[in-house]
Amino acid sequence: MTRTLVIETATAVCSVALIEDGKVVAAAHEVVGRGHAERLVPMIAELPDGGRADAILVDVGPGSFTGIRVGIAAARGLGLGWGVPVSGYSSLPLIAATAFAADPTRDRVAVVLEGGHGEVFMQPFAADPFAPTADLASLVPAEAMARLDGAHPVGNGVRFLGGGGEDRLPSAADSILLASAFTALPPRPIYGRAPDAKPMAAR
Repeated sequence: MTRTLVIETATAVCSVALIEDGKVVAAAHEVVGRGHAERLVPMIAELPDGGRADAILVDVGPGSFTGIRVGIAAARGLGLGWGVPVSGYSSLPLIAATAFAADPTRDRVAVVLEGGHGEVFMQPFAADPFAPTADLASLVPAEAMARLDGAHPVGNGVRFLGGGGEDRLPSAADSILLASAFTALPPRPIYGRAPDAKPMAAR
């Protein structure tokens, strides 16, 4: 039996789960805002066997700059200490997969996550076969609305669109919905837009 520890900190949620042979054996999920650094390690420690697993899967973004870094740092540290592999997934297909599972009649969704500087992260997905139909983009809400093209918007950024949609946050336990192709990313951040700070030009 293979046990995987899943870490989800890319949004306002701090969420962990232990997955064994495609089933959730333990999980914890809290909306913490910006408190990932304080809650993540205690949440893992409260899992059976202190969260000890044969592999670690971590959300690499896009989302909160700080949350992403906290999750990846913890995953890398535990992976090194336990001597187990660490891989990544993105919150975008995770939320899309949960939206399709919640309503199998949908054929298209657009995941819209809160970004920064008045923008949202957006990526559309098709249900069958499950796959993104366009690249991730960081957009102002008006542009995101224009690109929906009839897709149902889901995610914690829909409130900025002003046109309905489904507010949904990712959960580590929902990672069982993702095919292996979506859980093999390198454990490096996907920030979704350029960093705010820019290097000074050489004199």
